[in-house]
Amino acid sequence: MRLELSDRSGAVEARLWDNVEGFAPLFDRDDIVKVQARVESYKNRLQLVVEKIRRAEPGEIDLADYFPHTAEDIEQLYTRLREHVAAIKNPYLSRLASGVIEDPAISPRLKRAPAAKIMHHAFVGGLLEHIVSLCDLCRLAAQHYRELDLDLLLTGAILHDIGKLDELCYERAIHYTNDGQLLGHIILGLEQVTERMNAIEGFPTDCKTLVKHLLISHHGQYEFGSPKLPMFREALVLHYLDDLDSKMGAARAVLGNEGGEAGWTNFSSALNRRLLRLEQFRMAPGEKAATRVPENEHNSSIEALLKTKTV
Repeated sequence: MRLELSDRSGAVEARLWDNVEGFAPLFDRDDIVKVQARVESYKNRLQLVVEKIRRAEPGEIDLADYFPHTAEDIEQLYTRLREHVAAIKNPYLSRLASGVIEDPAISPRLKRAPAAKIMHHAFVGGLLEHIVSLCDLCRLAAQHYRELDLDLLLTGAILHDIGKLDELCYERAIHYTNDGQLLGHIILGLEQVTERMNAIEGFPTDCKTLVKHLLISHHGQYEFGSPKLPMFREALVLHYLDDLDSKMGAARAVLGNEGGEAGWTNFSSALNRRLLRLEQFRMAPGEKAATRVPENEHNSSIEALLKTKTV
């Protein structure tokens, strides 16, 4: 049996050679398990050879240990999001945005949700980190391009991915829900935001149309799932800033992974390329040799970690 075992620090391949039929019924995909194993090197990569494995008991589990998590402070991110909402001067857009993020059925989920399954910010708190970062970028762009309507931009940034709360589930692993598979976050978000705008008395019809266009066009191209292309300047800016932030998130993720060789990262499917590790590239040859960890020291430290870590 071939396994992939992971916690928030990363993943490792494992093999179960003996009594597979006896162990197989004891656990399933996405279960949290306790493992006794030995570490071996195969084709210059470490892997576990499993000797014992069982499903972990609820009292042995702290879910925070098993999911990658934003490095930012969640409550500080949420405070910054509130500050962005408070900067919206249009009373209808302000009421719309605050009504969403302050909804007790939404705010706890918003603080935990990932922004994607794989492509970018695919970790607990990733959606909130992405939204706040995008709001920061929108305010910077509006300082440079003074003709932009910052109220519209911020509203689009805050709400553009709100449908991901229903598109993704993330209790044991990040998966798509049935609604996420069938409808996608653009449609799910459009339905939710439209319902909220309709519930606000006097919400201008033209403003509703602009908000809805921001939501359905933020992917920017038909082949990326946008029902419409961005057709006014704020929609264009929202799309390009959203794309920039997602690409930087993907770059941060692949550069943070120790894989790859010769100063390059592993291949990133989100970016469709490998990235140069610039810090290593700029080092003098003598510096590279001095900072390289001896192979036996590296292996022994990983072996100790894997023996003591519940994965």
